[in-house]
Amino acid sequence: MKLKFLILIVFLFGTIQLFAQTHGNEIGVETDNDSYLLRGSDRYYTDGIFIYFRHALAVDSSSKLQNKVLGFEAGQKIFNPQTGNINVTGYYDDPSYIDRPFAAYLYVGSTLNFLYSDESNLKLSAQFGIIGPSAYGKQVQTWVHKTFGFYTPAGWEYQIDNNAVLNLSAEYNRLLARTTGFDVSLSSYGNLGNGFSGAGLGPLFRFGNFNQLFNSVSTQSTVIRKNKKASLHQHELFFYYKPQINYVAYDATIQGGLFTKHNPNSMEVTSDKEPFILSNQLGVAFSTSRFVFDIAAIFHSKDDKEMARVHQWGAITGLYRFK
Repeated sequence: MKLKFLILIVFLFGTIQLFAQTHGNEIGVETDNDSYLLRGSDRYYTDGIFIYFRHALAVDSSSKLQNKVLGFEAGQKIFNPQTGNINVTGYYDDPSYIDRPFAAYLYVGSTLNFLYSDESNLKLSAQFGIIGPSAYGKQVQTWVHKTFGFYTPAGWEYQIDNNAVLNLSAEYNRLLARTTGFDVSLSSYGNLGNGFSGAGLGPLFRFGNFNQLFNSVSTQSTVIRKNKKASLHQHELFFYYKPQINYVAYDATIQGGLFTKHNPNSMEVTSDKEPFILSNQLGVAFSTSRFVFDIAAIFHSKDDKEMARVHQWGAITGLYRFK
């Protein structure tokens, strides 16, 4: 009797552990900041905060789809020149010191991620938001700096004017090759809208214990309704490297509104974007039965023809999965 009871307990715990790997929902936060890299910088893309909710949709057993994920998100990005306080250098009234415009972008969006059994995926996205004073970049940065005892930002009167933004994007990934503990895939995207237009392409290298691209941190698909194929690993723990070349057709945080005529009474300072940007992302991703984490360092060449330096920032993402 005791043996049967012990077998039952082991079976129940095994079943709980098995089902713990299949969750249909997740919610989480991403925070970006250049200070995470401990380089003492506070410039260019200096801060970002994003909230995510993702829900796995049912997939027909006869379909080539392995997983399908619906997502919703909201976020804010803040951009500064080479410092957020141009008064420090004595150029407070001289906007020529602004080598990248002050700007903030506030948005809400939705994604639909189609993930196929051949380990390719297509993620479609739409975002609606605003760039300008109504995105509250000045207020948020001032509050953060005051709270943590940093300098008081100055120069936001020169920020990009208000512009409503509608952006569509598509992301495509595909596995190219895999061996034990290592794989490489193609990563690409395209943006189209009055806020951001352009495209990017490059490889993604993964090292460690990773899962297929239809159920992985790499493709934002850690939620799944039902595994039609067994996962490679119970939990993910891998390092990755993602170099990419990006073509920028338009960037409203640098150039201002695409269809908006410049107001002669405005103090807005715009600039010229660089058409090609090289980026390198290094990171580590891991998951437990309930939690997902992704920690990365991103290095960018100059976004703006007038920028004095290249820039870099850290990104930390934490997600909680549930039924």
